Formats: sequence, C-alpha cells, structure tokens
Amino acid sequence: MKTTSLFLLAIVVSASGFISPPVALLLGLIFGLALTHPYPADARAFSRFLLQASVVCLGFGMNLHDVLRAGRSGFIYTAIGIVFALSIGMLLARLLRVPPKPGFLISAGTAICGGSAIAAVAPIIKANDEEMAVSLGTVFILNSVALLTFPFIGTRLHLSQSQFGLWAALAIHDTSSVVGACAKYGAQALAIGTTVKLARALWIVPLALATAVHQKSRAKVQWPWFILFFCLAAVANTYLPQMTPAYAALYRLGRIGLTVTLFLIGASISRGTLRQVGWRPMAQGVILWILVATASLLAILNGLIAL
Repeated sequence: MKTTSLFLLAIVVSASGFISPPVALLLGLIFGLALTHPYPADARAFSRFLLQASVVCLGFGMNLHDVLRAGRSGFIYTAIGIVFALSIGMLLARLLRVPPKPGFLISAGTAICGGSAIAAVAPIIKANDEEMAVSLGTVFILNSVALLTFPFIGTRLHLSQSQFGLWAALAIHDTSSVVGACAKYGAQALAIGTTVKLARALWIVPLALATAVHQKSRAKVQWPWFILFFCLAAVANTYLPQMTPAYAALYRLGRIGLTVTLFLIGASISRGTLRQVGWRPMAQGVILWILVATASLLAILNGLIAL
C-alpha cells in the first residue's frame, strides 16, 4: 500500500508542472530501481497512449510551415541515418553473438523510433516476450541516459537551437526522450526536434512492410496515426488563430503529459530489467547508439546536415 501511494504521489508531482521532464525521468528511475512497481502492465499501456496524446497536444504549439520545412529537410538525413543504423546494428549483433531477433529489434529501435519501432516489428518476426523485453529494456535504458546527457553535451558544445533539435531527433531513440531533451534546451529546438523525429517515425511503416515481405509474414502493420493528428493540430494553430488561448492550454497540457510519460518510462526500468538485458544486447545497443550519435553530431558540426 505504501509503494502504491508513493507511485501515485510521484505521478501527481510529475503532473504538477513544478518539475522538468529530465527530473521526472530521474524520479521514475529511482522508483523503479528501489521499489516494486504496483501496476507494471497498466502503466506500460497508459504511457504509450499518454505519449501519443501529448505529442498531438504539442502540435498545437507548432506552425505548419515550420513543420513541413523541417520534415522535408530532414527526410534525406533520416533515410541515410536509418540505413546506416540498421546495417551497423546487424553487423554488431553478429560480432557480439546477439540472437538474431533481439539484434534486429535493437537495430530497428535505434534506427527509427525506439519502443514504437520494436512494438511494430516484433509481431512480424514472431519475437517472444523475452526477446521483446530484452530489446525494450536496452532501448529504454539508453533513452534515459540520452535525456539526461544530451542537453549537457549540447550546451558544452554551444549547439544552436536548430542544431540540437536536429541532433536529438536523429540520435535519440524514443519520441518521448527527444521531446524531453529538446524541451529542456529551448522552444526552437523542441519544434525542430519533434517534427524531424515524427518524420523519422513514419519510417516504421516501410520498415514493417519490408520486414513482412522478407519474413513472408501476414502480421498486421501498426500505423502511427498520432502523427497525422499532430499535423492536424499544427494546421489548426496556423490557420485558425482565433482559438489561440485554447491551443496554448493544450500545448501546456502536452508538456505536462510528456513529463508524466517520462516518469512512467523511468519507473518501468527495474533491477530485474537490467539483469534480463544482459551484457551482449546492451553492448550492441550502446556501441550502435554511440556511433549514430557521434556520426550525426559530426555531420551537423561540419555543416553536412542542416535545416
């Protein structure tokens, strides 16, 4: 009962608006590693829905012209990055002797959209619960590290708002952590990071279709519909300015929802998760992530990637 009360209190604190997304994530990590989660399955399902709803609400703070420009400019960078991450990821999995299914899931999660990509592809390759848990655990742990370290690195390297937003979108796994890191860095970084990341998330569909063709699977492809609603929210904000007060309230609600989401994600990482992941999949995920983050950062700093 005491653990349940602490869990609910932490959610209330996360939703209060008094703590930032990285602090909420850190609070969740402390809870998950120190205590037993009272509602693991329910929290996992709710955090997925809350993330998507929060992203849609954040769309009410975006200008459609900026969204289209960032999405169009980031398309080619995203395509190159996805091919690079998938190729290197599968090579690392073979070198480290990571089983093929978790190796592919970790590569797909790093290349596209973290847990969302893993959830979309796993049924197609017939991954079991343990293989999914290992892959999701690896990605969630690295997400937590990225959210806490990327703003610090960006500040030390004096990255501009647009540079940081683009780097976060290309190098951080999950949408939630991209938005959380960018929200800490600045409003322009948030707009660019969210838009490019959502454009990157659309690649879930062709990846899932290509995987299904390769596997000769009839599993249903999960379409990321929330991205469409994000764009519709940006359309409303751009062309219906008379509703601006309502849009501002929805945007703030999205920021709060994101903060709660990050607490829930942090709380889902337990000591059992760390043990289950093991060193081989974790090594694959860490090395691949460092390569992707370093390559994209160097390309941005040298002007090879820009918006």
